[in-house]
Amino acid sequence: MEKLTLQPNKEDAGQRVDAWLAARVEGLTRSAAARLLEEGRVACGGKTLAKNYRLTGAETIQVSLPEPEPVDVRPQDIPLDVVYEDGDVIVVNKPKGLVVHPAPGHPDGTLVNALLHHCGDSLSGIGGELRPGIVHRIDRDTSGLIIAAKNDFAHQKLAAQLQDHTLARVYECIVVGNLRQDAGTVDAPIGRHPTDRKKMAVVSNGRPAVTHWTVLARYPGFTYVQCRLETGRTHQIRVHMAHIGHPILGDTVYGNRKPVPGLQGQCLHAVGLRFLHPRTGEAVELRCGLPLEFQEQLRKLENRR
Repeated sequence: MEKLTLQPNKEDAGQRVDAWLAARVEGLTRSAAARLLEEGRVACGGKTLAKNYRLTGAETIQVSLPEPEPVDVRPQDIPLDVVYEDGDVIVVNKPKGLVVHPAPGHPDGTLVNALLHHCGDSLSGIGGELRPGIVHRIDRDTSGLIIAAKNDFAHQKLAAQLQDHTLARVYECIVVGNLRQDAGTVDAPIGRHPTDRKKMAVVSNGRPAVTHWTVLARYPGFTYVQCRLETGRTHQIRVHMAHIGHPILGDTVYGNRKPVPGLQGQCLHAVGLRFLHPRTGEAVELRCGLPLEFQEQLRKLENRR
């Protein structure tokens, strides 16, 4: 059983504890949070809380999470925007809102379910039952290119490229504020946030993380940026840009908690992917266009010049 200690802040005062938990704990839906409360797994000061309890913003919340139940992963006919495919790999332009693999709170309707339907038995088993074929991940509310392996040989080769940085991933994003330089590098270790399980953070004992960024365009109060990953930590670009004082537009976890009208999640898109084909060794370079809501945000910023 996993135990969490969570600390609300003054901005959370007045919120129902079930809704707050769903927003703070990764993979936890509001109905699942309500079940935890009903089962007496959420407490404050030694007393269990009701699901309609409203936060004061000054309490400390203890949560006891039960062991996750096994997930039966099944093929589902979910449309895929396939950018590249052959007998060894498949590259998909993942839309926002699509979770990559099943997890507590997201047992199905994921990219893995869609790949199982599209590829049949042609997926690497290295990722295990829940993550067949998955070489790297993209956040649910980040869109763009993601590669999956159709066999164990391809998976091993691609995983090695992730380690030696020959598998290159390029993202574009809009960040809040104006970056002073035209290019730079954030070299700061990332690990789990010390008090918030849902978040990652720059921490001294974290894993090495390096993000290279270049300014593409400047607007009043915002900057359009390209980021190249040298490592691939969870939420890396989001954490690094927030760390240097320029969170990604629409990122309600690491930036302003207020959603941006017309934008689902953060304005972050994986535009480019370059890798050596696992079987032939030839370079494969792929790009995909920006989603419409990203283009709309750029148009709005252009009109503010």
